[in-house]
Amino acid sequence: GSAKEKAIQFYRSCMDTQRIESQGTQPLKDLLNQVGGWNITGVGKAKDFNETLQTLMSRYSTFPFFRVHVGPSPSDLKTNIIQIDHPEFEMPPESKFKEKNYLEVTYQRLKNSYLKLGGLLGGPQDGPPDSFSLTLSFISNLQRVVTPLQERQQRGMLFFRTTIRELQEKAPAIDWLSCLQAVFHPMPMNLSQPIAVHDMDYIRGMSQLIEQWHKERVLHIYMILCLVGNLSPALDSRFQDARLELSKILYGKMGSSMIPDERWRKCLTDTSSFFEPVLGQMIVQEIFPQQTKKLAEQMFSEIQDALYGQLDQLEWMDEQTRQEAKVLISKLQVEIGYPAHILQTAKVNLEYQNLEINEDTFFLNVVACLKVLRENSYLKPLQHHSQDNWHVSPWTVHSYYSIRHHTVVFPAGMFRSPFFHMEFPSAVNFGAIGVFMAHELLHTFYGYVLPGGCPTCNRSALQKSVDCLVEQYESSGFKVNGTFTLLENSADTGGLAIAYQAYKNWLKKHKEKDLPKIGLSHDQLFY
Repeated sequence: GSAKEKAIQFYRSCMDTQRIESQGTQPLKDLLNQVGGWNITGVGKAKDFNETLQTLMSRYSTFPFFRVHVGPSPSDLKTNIIQIDHPEFEMPPESKFKEKNYLEVTYQRLKNSYLKLGGLLGGPQDGPPDSFSLTLSFISNLQRVVTPLQERQQRGMLFFRTTIRELQEKAPAIDWLSCLQAVFHPMPMNLSQPIAVHDMDYIRGMSQLIEQWHKERVLHIYMILCLVGNLSPALDSRFQDARLELSKILYGKMGSSMIPDERWRKCLTDTSSFFEPVLGQMIVQEIFPQQTKKLAEQMFSEIQDALYGQLDQLEWMDEQTRQEAKVLISKLQVEIGYPAHILQTAKVNLEYQNLEINEDTFFLNVVACLKVLRENSYLKPLQHHSQDNWHVSPWTVHSYYSIRHHTVVFPAGMFRSPFFHMEFPSAVNFGAIGVFMAHELLHTFYGYVLPGGCPTCNRSALQKSVDCLVEQYESSGFKVNGTFTLLENSADTGGLAIAYQAYKNWLKKHKEKDLPKIGLSHDQLFY
């Protein structure tokens, strides 16, 4: 079937709660047995530590000890590199608990909660007396070796360049080459492969902890807990209840207020996470016709022209910088609505051609989709140095400027009421989406406003403008640090002025619509 048919089947399998409830825990039990079971229940043969870790990372997108992702290298933003960081821990660190007694009570409740999860999967409710206590102790030890972000920033250790060979020497408990080969299969990996590590002290400490605990079953239990945590949203309501209970224990009342979404909303979110190009195409065809795209592009062009005009009036900018700024604007890439490839149905179908979806088994559908997600998240960015500038879905209401690609992006979701409508007067469109467009456009000039950013500019005139803006925001009656928010504030106020000028220029070429019943002038409609 086509990618669209598979997405619809996936959504239906998620909505079929009756079948999910009737299948119960069996789909996950079968899967756990393939990776050695809990190894606390006496079911399943224990497998080699690194072999289990490779399976979890490559097949099930589960990263118990460290996270792997692909992202740009700071030294060359156009080149992607494998990056490694500590994992996302579900349990808050001990430092979050002020009283030791509260910590002990929480640990006891956590232990009971985890035992309940084990019970759902067929293990004895009480289990071996120490296994879960030891596992919680191990998690706590693992969290302690994480270096706080601020400390890493101060030491300049946010991006440590290394290779798989050096990583193997510094953290020998992990078979790094085999693990990364499993994640990036079938792409070849060798010991010289460049790697960026975000917290090398954590990676060293993690390796030492694994070696210390290697003889315990704790490592295996911890990995299986991470796997269950990752896959349990695809299981029956007992698991959702257990997850909610766990959330209450970990985060108190904040967690208990996490009322589960309506089922259709959860299923839509799950479908969009695995089938983003498919849903993107469906939504674009529904809400973003070509005439909308054309009008949006014409508006952006008008705003660009207005900015050129405004640059000529800046007192603090010297002539050379003015010309450089205009070149910067002319070279800017503009993405409006959606990435072009999502409308290429054949290409999207090819992306999902090996995916098998069965409406009868939501759990196995999720597992199958994790493989496709791995290919899209890891393989493609590393192999092709993707030219796709989109970091948001087409339906998102969120525009942004990408320094890396020198691109502004305005998703189709932005071009909906109240920000935009084909039938709105131009005053309303320019006063809403037009201001967003001008705001993002001004982000290209961040560097000029920062101290030392424009050495040939008239710094005293520029500083006078900056001080005026800081004072304006700090005297607004709200607690605002005008210096801290300067870049956003300058894009807001400047964006408003440029969008208004663009609107005035637009009126010279286009007839404006009136809204006589509202009783507002065109300028009032704009603001």
